[in-house]
Amino acid sequence: MGELEQAVMNTLWGLDDEQWATVREVHESLSDRRLAYTTVMTVMDRLARKEYVEQQREGRAYRYRPRVSRADLTAELMRETLSDMAAEERGSALVSFVADADEADIAALRRALGELA
Repeated sequence: MGELEQAVMNTLWGLDDEQWATVREVHESLSDRRLAYTTVMTVMDRLARKEYVEQQREGRAYRYRPRVSRADLTAELMRETLSDMAAEERGSALVSFVADADEADIAALRRALGELA
């Protein structure tokens, strides 16, 4: 996922659960980046085609909201990355990831592994 797609998703993840946002609202929230309105519109349409966001027509415009949570998308991206690696590389990558984790992350991993066992 590109930097601009990530910024748009961060904006949408900041909404309340049932809230939708228009391209204009997302464009305004990213105003510090000085992006063209059409650029934001293209990115949001691309995110809808990737099924990361829901798109709903409202008059002549569209409204958007996240279809996936930040955690689910992160897990999907990690799975995609790991699936391109050989088994021994996946193990090394996971060990490297965990080596950089703080105590709270390690505790969360232990709980999750315990639930799977």
